[in-house]
Amino acid sequence: MKNSVKILLSVKDFNIPYNRLDVWVTEAIKISSIAKQELIHSNLSLSRSRVKKLIVENNIKIDGIEVTDPSFKIKNNEFITIQFPPPDDAIPLPEKIDLEILYEDQHIIILNKQAGIVVHPAPGSPNGTLVNALLNHCGKNLEGIGGVKRPGIVHRLDKNTSGVMVVAKTENAHINLCKIFSNHDLDRKYKAIVWGQPKDIGVIEKTIGRSSYNRKKMAISIRGKMAKTKWKVIDVYAPLGSLIECKLETGRTHQIRVHLSDIGHSVIGDDLYGKPLSVKRLKNYSYKAKIQVIKSFKRQALHATKLCFNHPITNKYLEFTSPLPKDMVDLIEILKK
Repeated sequence: MKNSVKILLSVKDFNIPYNRLDVWVTEAIKISSIAKQELIHSNLSLSRSRVKKLIVENNIKIDGIEVTDPSFKIKNNEFITIQFPPPDDAIPLPEKIDLEILYEDQHIIILNKQAGIVVHPAPGSPNGTLVNALLNHCGKNLEGIGGVKRPGIVHRLDKNTSGVMVVAKTENAHINLCKIFSNHDLDRKYKAIVWGQPKDIGVIEKTIGRSSYNRKKMAISIRGKMAKTKWKVIDVYAPLGSLIECKLETGRTHQIRVHLSDIGHSVIGDDLYGKPLSVKRLKNYSYKAKIQVIKSFKRQALHATKLCFNHPITNKYLEFTSPLPKDMVDLIEILKK
């Protein structure tokens, strides 16, 4: 990993008409030949948006004091220090992490992903991911297939969603699997334990896009892309919850979680989209006590149970299933009592 880079700017050395911090720093970097040389040498660039990010993340100091407000006004100050944090390694490293393999050949690998593991490195999860485990299992042959950061990855399951997923082991398999997913030439089914009692069967067709209020969330949005989820009720644990099966006709981020939340039957344990059953509607005290126990479920009760498609190289029909994991089985038992 590379070392961090630090740039020191003396305010008096620059005749800049702006005193807003993010604008001043951006303009100063444009003027300073020393700063530009340091950035070029370190293979770094500095736009105003990048400056704002550095400020918000406590990487810029004024006279030795951290400032986190991009609109801070520079007045009688002397020195501004810009600290560039060391970049993450571009290539994920192999890590010995157990994998539950359902099937493997020279082209693909089918996994039963456990809840709690992130699929690929991302901000906040630089290691300990499924990709790190796959690099350890498959060796260097997997590196770079479909991208440096996400070798072999064709689709994702959220960190706290468990179940069946496929990974490509060769470039041709990756290309063909991407076409299969893009054309929806596959069958994907999930089981979810949801709050309340939805009607027996239904279809949700609503566009999903990035939330304008929280960039970490998706939302029903007219500016989003069309998403289609079919569901049917498998079992009812009246009045608190139900087990349902969902079939994806599209593959939008957080699709099932967003759609089910929108119809008022969010996935139990979903801390991002969850809308627990209101205790005000229940007169029985035992139900109210049980709701508090159910609300403590540690992840969204969502499991990818089935994945069917034609092999990306041989074209042979493949079907893989995964039973509900123990934590979801235990949750059903609580609901049944």
